[in-house]
Amino acid sequence: MAKGPRYKVDYRRKREGKTNYRKRLNLLKSGKTRLVVRKSNKYVLAQFVNYNPDGDEVIITTRSDELKKFNWKFSTKNTPAAYLTGLLCGYKGKLKKINSAIVDLGLHKSTKGSKLYAVVKGVIDAGIEIPHDSKIFPDEDRIKGKIIASYTKNDEIIKNFDETKKLIGNFLKRKQNG
Repeated sequence: MAKGPRYKVDYRRKREGKTNYRKRLNLLKSGKTRLVVRKSNKYVLAQFVNYNPDGDEVIITTRSDELKKFNWKFSTKNTPAAYLTGLLCGYKGKLKKINSAIVDLGLHKSTKGSKLYAVVKGVIDAGIEIPHDSKIFPDEDRIKGKIIASYTKNDEIIKNFDETKKLIGNFLKRKQNG
C-alpha cells in the first residue's frame, strides 16, 4: 500500500465505483428536486429526492412492481412498464406539489431510447417540468408495447397498457378528490 504525506485515500463509494461525486455535486448545485431513475434486472425505480446536509430526503418512491396494483399483467422491466412507472411517480409528485425536477441517472449510461428515458417521459406526461430534448425518448410504438406485440404476435400488451394508463389516471383523480 502506498504511504507518505501526499497519499490520499479516495472515498469508499468512489473506490467501489458506486458514486460519481463530481456529477452528484453538479446536480446538487442546481438546488432543484432530483428525479432519480434506476433500473435493476427485475424492476425500474423512480424517486423524487431533495438534498439535505444530513442525508438526502426521499419524497416519493415508485417501483415498477406497484403496477400490479393497477392490473399490469406483463414484465415489470420492459419499456412500457418503465413509462407507466414514470407516469405513476409523476402523479404522486403532483400530489406532493412537485412541479419541476432534474434527472439523475447515476452511473447508468445515457442511451437514446432507453427505458430510463421512458420513465422520464412518463413523469413529463404526468405534468412535471423537466429540462429535456425530445429526441432522447423512445418511440411511441416502443412505449406502448407495439414492438413486443409484433414479435409475440399477441396484441394483449397494447390493450393492457391502455387499461393500466387509464387506471393510473383515475388514481390521481381519486386522490385529489378524497
